[in-house]
Amino acid sequence: MKKKLAVVGCGFLGNIVVAAYLKGLLPDYELVGVLNRTAAPAEKTAAEAGCIACADIEALMALNPDYVVEAASVECVREIAKSVLAGGADLIVLSIGAFADAAFYADVRQTAAAYGRRVHLASGAIGGFDVLQTVTLMAQAQALEQTASIETHTGCRGFMPTPVWEESLLTEAKTVFSGNAKQAIATFPRRVNVAVATSLATTGPDVTQVVLHSVPDWQGDDHKITAEIDGVRAVVDIYSRTSAIAGWSVVALLRNLASPICFD
Repeated sequence: MKKKLAVVGCGFLGNIVVAAYLKGLLPDYELVGVLNRTAAPAEKTAAEAGCIACADIEALMALNPDYVVEAASVECVREIAKSVLAGGADLIVLSIGAFADAAFYADVRQTAAAYGRRVHLASGAIGGFDVLQTVTLMAQAQALEQTASIETHTGCRGFMPTPVWEESLLTEAKTVFSGNAKQAIATFPRRVNVAVATSLATTGPDVTQVVLHSVPDWQGDDHKITAEIDGVRAVVDIYSRTSAIAGWSVVALLRNLASPICFD
């Protein structure tokens, strides 16, 4: 039997998942409903996909989905996570920055365990979680010192609404931040998905180092993640000119979950 799928967030990323479904790339799923903060996008997506546009998370969960994809925002994760898990569905999260809040992370983890559900963190714009976690496990099991870091090059205009912004960034490449992931989360609360994901997969927000470079006229993001212990050095380096890779990472995750042979 096909698994029931629901999508929260009918913007660019959520509609990538829906489009993949309509193209037959998710043959093991039935899209039953969508939800968006404003009604019009949900109604448009639902009409195209032949599913139900829901007014709230309660209506969405009444459709009994097996998986709910979050492709909306950090705030949305905070609002729906516990309802989804308590409602009997697994949650697939793109806005991993929500778990920068350690108390919220612990609460969601406890809720998932209590209801026998799982939260799947989509690889989004980076990936490589498997090898990063493997290096971390080796470090813990053998009491080895581990270092983990993420270095990002990105366009200057993304820093405009942040404390590091200055006009010189329009014409000059600069390193605008260097510190641990916890400090990065405090400084850039809306640009932390990648930093949070890296820290959760490796040494934690207090230890994982973050370096951000602002580059004039740079398009997209280049993330280089390094995890190292004695004898092992893992590097994940991904450049993407579009955020579409995040939406497609959800499609890949869903296909993997349904496949008899999994890439874990």
